Amino acid sequence: MRFLFAVLFVFSTAAQAETIQVAVAANFTAPMNRIIENFTRATGHTVKTAFGATGKFYAQIKNGAPFDILLAADNETPAKLEAEELTQAGSRFTYAIGTLVLWSADATFITDGAEVLNRNQFNKLAIANPKTAPYGAAALQVMKQLQVEQLLAPKLVQGESITQAYQFISSGNAELGFIALSQVFKEGKVANGSAWIVPAELHNPIRQDAVILKHGKDNAAAMALMEYLQSESARAIIREYGYQF
Repeated sequence: MRFLFAVLFVFSTAAQAETIQVAVAANFTAPMNRIIENFTRATGHTVKTAFGATGKFYAQIKNGAPFDILLAADNETPAKLEAEELTQAGSRFTYAIGTLVLWSADATFITDGAEVLNRNQFNKLAIANPKTAPYGAAALQVMKQLQVEQLLAPKLVQGESITQAYQFISSGNAELGFIALSQVFKEGKVANGSAWIVPAELHNPIRQDAVILKHGKDNAAAMALMEYLQSESARAIIREYGYQF
């Protein structure tokens, strides 16, 4: 019934197409681009996106950035914005639960999971900035749980977002690093390089919440996109990139 309502809702807005601005966590870039393509085809609405670190988006929203929706990499930032009355009440929900992966562009580099960290036979380990990127914060939690935090601290290089952390690794500037599984996941497996999918119990759950912001309050296109994100069509795409619900 909910899916039927969502389909009827998004199609009913097609006659009054609008443009909305959406801030999207960098880890969700690939699935979001596909979701937007389908959503635009179904509704006629135009979605303009900015991809980046959740912490930076928070600062921009606080300073008046005209985003209509935030798709965060955590649940804390949307909840904080909600408490600060900068969102549409009741619009927040978890659109995905992220998975952290230790990844190397070298297909032979990670062969025995977390032991590669204990061996410490590399020069650089990339993570996203833990102050602004939840996946970076999760990476620090993992290293602490594995008791390698102090050992590896001198080798850490931080990207401004999970996208930059990935670039450090894919370019060879860092031999390995912690990124989002969605960045290297395709057709049910890690598409290239070598990887260790981090057990969920080693860090806090990466619950990624979406929320309509004050600028998008009562915006029909914003509400339509939020409904579409909860449709089975969108969730099928989200699952393809290794996310859970």
